[in-house]
Amino acid sequence: MAHRILVLYGSYRSDRMGIRLAHFVVDGFRGRGDDVELIDAKAIGLPMLDRMYKEYPKGQAPAALETLAGKIRAADGFLFVTGEYNWGVQPGLKNLTDHFLEEWFWRPAAIASYSAGRLAGARAATAWHGTLSEMGMVVVSSTIGAGPIGQTLSEDGKPIGDAGKSLERAFPRFADDLAWWMEAAKAQRARKAPPY
Repeated sequence: MAHRILVLYGSYRSDRMGIRLAHFVVDGFRGRGDDVELIDAKAIGLPMLDRMYKEYPKGQAPAALETLAGKIRAADGFLFVTGEYNWGVQPGLKNLTDHFLEEWFWRPAAIASYSAGRLAGARAATAWHGTLSEMGMVVVSSTIGAGPIGQTLSEDGKPIGDAGKSLERAFPRFADDLAWWMEAAKAQRARKAPPY
């Protein structure tokens, strides 16, 4: 069964290394037959949060918000690719995510993290777990991490070295976990309307 998955990535840096992990997961899910779209916060360029999508009168939200809201509502699940900035989350990805709320509800999310160091963004992944749960998503227990990212993935997102082989071995279970929850959520939404 093909799933509609949004891969959300949020680095605004000039020399973005995390885009390698974003390409890796996009390619991985497409290889499984899923309909996957990369949502790049830098390319979308939303302003710092002043007004959430839902706070605009109907039909008056900026076009970028309206388009993205539709994509979020149409998705079966989400994959957040996050770097670790000083033990925390990337502001670009957090800003993009915070523009929406109800649009995220009742769908699963997975987290893939990275860093220049050996911990592979694990602290950012931990921080995202609570944030995404609070925003109405079910966060799957499987995670993957790339670190040091420059020794794990090539510029085009292909696994390299021992770290790349390890990431490649971890991906199928990670993808299966997200797929199981997407199927479960879709079946439940078809069986019974969400309570709010």
